[in-house]
This record gives sequence, structure tokens and C-alpha cells, in this order.
Amino acid sequence: MKKRPLNLALETSEVPQPMADGLGATDPGPRNVLLDLQNPDLLTPPHTDAGTIPNLKFSFSNAHNRLSEGGWAREVTVRELPISTTMAGVNMRLTAGGVRELHWHKESEWALMLNGRARLTAMDQDGHNFIEDVSEGDLWFFPAGIPHSIQGLKEGCEFLLVFDNGSFSENETFLITDWFAHTPKEILAKNFGVAESNFASIPAHERYIFQSDVPGELSADQVSAPNGTVPQSFVYRLMEQEPIHSRGGMVRIVDSTNFPASTTIAAALVEVEPGGLRELHWHPNNDEWQYYIEGQGRMTVFASGGKARTFDYHAGDVGYVPFAMGHYIENTGETPLRFLEMFKSNRFADVSLNQWMALTTPTLVQDHLHLNQTVMDTLHKQKQPVVI
Repeated sequence: MKKRPLNLALETSEVPQPMADGLGATDPGPRNVLLDLQNPDLLTPPHTDAGTIPNLKFSFSNAHNRLSEGGWAREVTVRELPISTTMAGVNMRLTAGGVRELHWHKESEWALMLNGRARLTAMDQDGHNFIEDVSEGDLWFFPAGIPHSIQGLKEGCEFLLVFDNGSFSENETFLITDWFAHTPKEILAKNFGVAESNFASIPAHERYIFQSDVPGELSADQVSAPNGTVPQSFVYRLMEQEPIHSRGGMVRIVDSTNFPASTTIAAALVEVEPGGLRELHWHPNNDEWQYYIEGQGRMTVFASGGKARTFDYHAGDVGYVPFAMGHYIENTGETPLRFLEMFKSNRFADVSLNQWMALTTPTLVQDHLHLNQTVMDTLHKQKQPVVI
């Protein structure tokens, strides 16, 4: 087994201590200083945090990585993040020519291409087929039970898969090679109408991810289907969508209204400029599953009953907000913060605290919060998802 370095240089000479406003004390150790540096709001919580809220963060870097000859895959499910009951995620990389073998799931699959390009194939229950290429920023959605495959093109690719069940696992999918391996050869012979000897070389076990040749041009891989192609595309070009711009950033929203195939998962791709804030809000339809793509930020979740807790997030982290809990996401870095908000729903929905206050009788709002007129005059009646 490879030996790994024990001494890792800190990016800062100052070791953080769990002390603030005259409270706390130094921590001489043992401790994981690098982890404390990444989670300052856990080590020294804001004074507004209170009560007990479950863990709402897990990093893909802490997940088991399954290595194959054609790539790798790691997952964050309810096993890794117990609060995440509605959705699970998989981070997957395929080499040039690497194949995620022909398979299907009990769950629907939503995906975002993070980099590179890939070729998708699928077929629906009516014999309509689908063969298409995707690149960075593109989405796909395969409904539950629809068979499909993914193959890296000459650049290879990396993508995020999201499933509408927190208990989903990539290790429990229906694989074509696994089914062949567990079907008697005489049954295969009867099914395909050929001699049993034709199946002498089938794999003895699943292939899952394996290395193959890089596909050629898309046109050369097309297969004519008597019933034609799928009536609704399984791919959505998210970056071609005009974003919602507001002070401090922008948002792109995708759900069944603009991507009809995506019937069980809705999402928003949010970009927050340095110093900006995904405004105080909540979601009235379901829990929120998050994936942080770029930058760093922090989120405080308000859980009612005087409870609130703050978490810090970096690229590759998964966040979670239980149903209807109020929250914000602040960019705490010097570069843009980009992340996904995802929901087990056919529609994206959020409620803005600012807009709610602006559309409520002003004296009633002031009676509650004792706000001065300066604050009241800044309330906006139109939603501004990102502010600064």
C-alpha cells in the first residue's frame, strides 16, 4: 500500500481557535487543523446559531471512490448524509472511450456535464431511440426504467448524476452484462433464436465502467428506429438559456416547464459574485439538495423553534436543506460561487423573504419587526434571487 505524507503544509500560518467574543478556549489538540480551516463556522459558530440541527453537509472527497479501467464513480446517499432522504448524487468520470455500460434504474436520473463531452444512448418503452452528444453545461434526464448508456468522447468527461431517492446507490443498478451473466445460456439461446454456443464469450460478471474505443462521428453511430426517435428530447442545453440577472449574480432555472422530459426533478444553477448573497428564502415544495461547483460559501439554515446552524461549503461539497426551512447562501470567497439547487419536484419554487415583506401591509411588517423607513423603502416587490 502506498504511504501518504503525514505532514501537509497549511495555507495559513494562523491556526484557528474555537474562541469568539470572550467565549470558548484554545484547542491544543489532537485536532484536524485543515478541516477546521475549511469549516470556520462549525469551529466558531455565529452567535445567531442556536439549538440542534442535523448535519447538512458531506463532501464527495470523503466518499468511497470506485475505480474502473474506464473511469471512476463516487456517491453521496442517505448512507453518507442521513438527512438526505429525497435525493442522492453520483460524481462520475469517464476516460476517452470509457463506457458506463447499458443499464437502467428504479429511479429517474438527472445529470449535469461538468467538463468534457459524452455520447448518450437510450430507448423508451415504445421503441423510440435516442443517441446524442452532450458537452459542458448540458443536462440530461432519463425517467425511471428507461435503459441508457454514457460514453466519454475524445476529451473524456466528468458529470454529476442526481437521483430522486436518497437511498439510491450506483452499485445497485440493472446492468445488461449482469443480467446476461445470471441467465442460463439455454434461455439466452431461446430468447435470441441462435445456438447456445454463440454465448460462450459473454462476461462472467458485470462490467459497470469499462474501456472501449473512442466513438466516431455522431452521424455514424445513429441507429434507425422503425418508431422514430423519442418524442421529447432527454437533453437540455442549459447554457443556451438566458439567465435571470439580478444584483450580485444570476440564476438559470430548469424544470418540466422548459425541459418537459424532467418530470420528477427541478433545478436552479446559481452564480453569486464575491460579496453577494442568494437571498433569504425557502422552498414550499420539497427538500433542497445542493451541489457546489465552484468557489466557496456559507449557509445558515433556520429550522423554526429558535434553531439555526451555519455550514461552510467548497467545490465538490453536497449541501441539504430540509423542507420549508429558511436559508441563504453567501459567497465568502474572492471568485464567483456556483452551485445547484435541486428538488424532487416537477416545478422549481421558492419564496423570497424580501418580496413577502414588500407585498404585505407596511404597518403590519413594521409592527412585527420595528423596522425604520429606510429598510421599508428598500423592499422589492419583484423577486431578486441574488443580491449584493
